[in-house]
Amino acid sequence: MAKDTKERILTAALEMFSQKGYEGTNIRELSASLGLVKSGIYKHYQSKEEIWNTLLDRMVAYYGERFGSPEHLPPVPDSPEEFIAMTKRMTDITIRDERIVKTRKVLTLEQFRDDRARELATKHFLTGLTEMFTHIFAGMMDKGMIRRDDPAMLAFAYTAPISALIHLCDREPEKTEDAVRKIDAFSRHFMATYGVK
Repeated sequence: MAKDTKERILTAALEMFSQKGYEGTNIRELSASLGLVKSGIYKHYQSKEEIWNTLLDRMVAYYGERFGSPEHLPPVPDSPEEFIAMTKRMTDITIRDERIVKTRKVLTLEQFRDDRARELATKHFLTGLTEMFTHIFAGMMDKGMIRRDDPAMLAFAYTAPISALIHLCDREPEKTEDAVRKIDAFSRHFMATYGVK
């Protein structure tokens, strides 16, 4: 029962943090949203900061398991079709998994206030993606699937426009399907441009 309550607190905190930010969320409102009194929250977490850090720890692990990370690298695709499918799968997870969407919103809001949020935002929005795709492109070059080039520069060139379109989905959800089509078209264009024929 206590474990279930802890999970409910984290779920509600993620919802509130993604809407109001860390500073805009208070324990009284969080506890009321769960039908608890403030002491009910403090029975499981010592402070709002502990909830925040626990939530970030859990989301780093959740994201890594579902999407991949420099520490949990996805397998290198064996064909252009597999590469395009991998990009589609990663895009779908990133824009359709509500926990990941809310976490991205929290990081976007809090990156200017909190050092850890800033570091995670940089990792998840830029450096981690570049590292992961550097590995993927180096492997694809070794398999003779794409022409030899600087894999880190290819990774940056590939992930930056996709990241921009994902952030567009967060700001303007009504443009999600158009963004997904653009990501798919970009992925195919990239393979047509860099793939070995």
